[in-house]
Amino acid sequence: MGRRPARCYRQIKNKPYPKSRYNRGVPDPKIRIYDVGMKKYPSEIFPACVHLVSWEKENVSSEALEAARIACNKYMTVNSGRETFHLRIRCKPFHVLRINKMLSCAGADRLQTGMRGAYGKPLGVCARVGIGQILMSLRCKEQNVHKAIESFRRAKFKFPGRQKIVISKKWGFTKFRKEEYLNMKQEGRLLAQGVHSVKHSTKGPLSERTADTVFDKYA
Repeated sequence: MGRRPARCYRQIKNKPYPKSRYNRGVPDPKIRIYDVGMKKYPSEIFPACVHLVSWEKENVSSEALEAARIACNKYMTVNSGRETFHLRIRCKPFHVLRINKMLSCAGADRLQTGMRGAYGKPLGVCARVGIGQILMSLRCKEQNVHKAIESFRRAKFKFPGRQKIVISKKWGFTKFRKEEYLNMKQEGRLLAQGVHSVKHSTKGPLSERTADTVFDKYA
């Protein structure tokens, strides 16, 4: 028996049902890679960021997430180049879907019991997403933003429901707005941490700080 169509499992109906010691025999999610492209590039290289945002409360299957990742990655790699972007899948498929298998062969009515004991067996996994939740994010340079938008437009066809493409005002995957990021970088207040950056705090022992990273709280 093959996979059921995703429309059978689109609505969020019950409580979350994750894989556990009680819920065994769960198949692995189809999506195994959540970061694609230049994921090791520091935050300062890619200032622009585009998000694909869910506009419905629904279940998104791991197969749909994998298909969207492939479509987006393929378009950006061919049209922009492999080293011009970093794509991240922002939702994780933890919720287990069940199926109450029915026999369809001759004489099946003698073997099966209809809706008696109808609690199903694990079929696959999905992510439970809400309205306004980010599904995918892509950081790139400013000249490639229109290509990122087109790649997300193609990825939208892989998902059920409605999505919106949003251009972020933040610098890459950091939490700072672009002008704020540049100001802090000029003042030396920015501490790079891979794809993210944090602001040098005014707390902590001075013995562990260098002179250029010590700032007065009221300065």
